Amino acid sequence: MPQKPTACLALADGTVFYGQGFGATGEVVAELVFNTAMTGYQEIMTDPSYASQIVTFTFPHIGNTGVTAQDDEAADPVASGIVVKWDPTEPSNWRATADLVEWMEKRGRIGIGGIDTRRLTRAIRQQGSPHVVLAHDPQGNFDIAAMVARARDWQGLVGLDLAKEVTTRQSYRWDEGLWEWPGQFGSVPEQKPFRVVALDYGAKRNILRSLAQSGAEVTVLPATATAEEVLAHDPEGVFLSNGPGDPAATGAYAVPMIRDLLEKDLPIFGICLGHQMLALALGAKTIKMNHGHHGANHPVKDMETGKVEITSMNHGFAVDAQTLPEGVIETHVSLFDGSNCGLRMAEKPVFSVQYHPEASPGPQDSAYLFDRFAEAMRARRA
Repeated sequence: MPQKPTACLALADGTVFYGQGFGATGEVVAELVFNTAMTGYQEIMTDPSYASQIVTFTFPHIGNTGVTAQDDEAADPVASGIVVKWDPTEPSNWRATADLVEWMEKRGRIGIGGIDTRRLTRAIRQQGSPHVVLAHDPQGNFDIAAMVARARDWQGLVGLDLAKEVTTRQSYRWDEGLWEWPGQFGSVPEQKPFRVVALDYGAKRNILRSLAQSGAEVTVLPATATAEEVLAHDPEGVFLSNGPGDPAATGAYAVPMIRDLLEKDLPIFGICLGHQMLALALGAKTIKMNHGHHGANHPVKDMETGKVEITSMNHGFAVDAQTLPEGVIETHVSLFDGSNCGLRMAEKPVFSVQYHPEASPGPQDSAYLFDRFAEAMRARRA
């Protein structure tokens, strides 16, 4: 006898997927994206850039290594839910301290298993990231018409400022280094030569670890910090973090602040949303992508060296390279679709990338960018 569905995924176009629910019960509306990474589901779930998104994992075995607090990129999961092919199994890994299902239930996140994720991913690629409602009811009672209507009525991410929702509420210092074998976070250099202010638009912890590991004394400020508040810390460099939502919406308050900082000739380094807002501050525009880039195997070409890096990505908006003004150089492009993945100012130590050089999860081909940021601060001091 077939098992009764206990979860349902309803798309705004009326398509419905039934499966087995796990984690929390209830209902949530969000944008649906797919991620092609084979590892790192916990880091993905806790990446603040996934706010108001449900993640379809193309890799079928999600949950088999459990969860551990060391892998959290934020205090709690931020993604609204997950869609997987196989129901999560009991974890088998020496680092696991809990299983995924229990972890999601305690933190109010919904999961659905038993879904044809290949079919779903194909639909996302062809039609764009849809608005969806994901529901989990152990009794299997679903009001499909109401779910589809709610998905259709949802405003989506365009025009939505989510950085204010995920940012820190107060400033703090960060001094933890990168994870080291056999299972602890490394110590950072005792001598921290560079003072860095990091603007938190949804910063991943591994970005802050990478900054600290490169020798920075890192002070993290809320997304709404003003240029005066940044400069009050006498920084030698400013970092613009990743984050969720529409960069144009967050830019309403962040772009004027960035423009004020650009007049100070400080080294500035941006990642993901930080990259997009730096581009906006320089006069470029951003656009919503069809289905975005989400994964840990994205090839990016450095246009100045010819080198190809395999990178970790997570973004649904992109900088329109055709709008980059004079004096701003496009440094990196995606080899998947040619979209912009990096820029720098010709006359100032200001640069940014669309992808995630800190990985977590993903390859570390681009970790050198943190050293480049440190070198820019060193050169300014000299």
